[in-house]
Amino acid sequence: MSGKSINIFGLGLITVLFVNSCTREYLPKPLGYNRLELPEPAYTSLPDSLPYTFEYSKHARLLPDSSRIREKYWIEIYYPALKANVHITYKPLHRDETLLKELLDDAYTLTAKHQIKASAINEVITTTPTGKTAVIAELEGEVPSQFQFTVTDSVNNFMRGALYFNTQVANDSLAPAIDYMKKDIMHMINTLAWKKPGPSI
Repeated sequence: MSGKSINIFGLGLITVLFVNSCTREYLPKPLGYNRLELPEPAYTSLPDSLPYTFEYSKHARLLPDSSRIREKYWIEIYYPALKANVHITYKPLHRDETLLKELLDDAYTLTAKHQIKASAINEVITTTPTGKTAVIAELEGEVPSQFQFTVTDSVNNFMRGALYFNTQVANDSLAPAIDYMKKDIMHMINTLAWKKPGPSI
């Protein structure tokens, strides 16, 4: 009799588990990403060894440019916590209008290369608080560079910058970090000053 009780109990337990498993709605777990810790904005100035200055994040490292075609006064501003990098290039213009046009054309071409993957490229021409002309390009979609800019006084100085993330995480998931970096870059642009005119030929 005890054996029958055990069998009946076991059968009842299996039935309950089966019913519960059939009626319970299955919800797949969303794909998880590491939580991004965005530090409070805090800034410092570039060193005196450069012909330009702006305020950049205290949470970033100032590095020499690491590209194969690097030139003097090219730098990288690296954010270790976000795996983000702002690549800055600089050219003295020497009042050369042809050179200015070439640099603007090059910057446009570099941005346009992302059109294949970009769902949108929003470009704005604006004037900084100190009167410099800036072209701001925001790129949407799964692009390697989400934010690019040029700033010039059209006479002596030309600067270009581009944001990159060294991560495989999709841009949708990086959205808070991208927005954070855009604000930091705009702070760089708005505090940019040329220390001296570009050297004459």
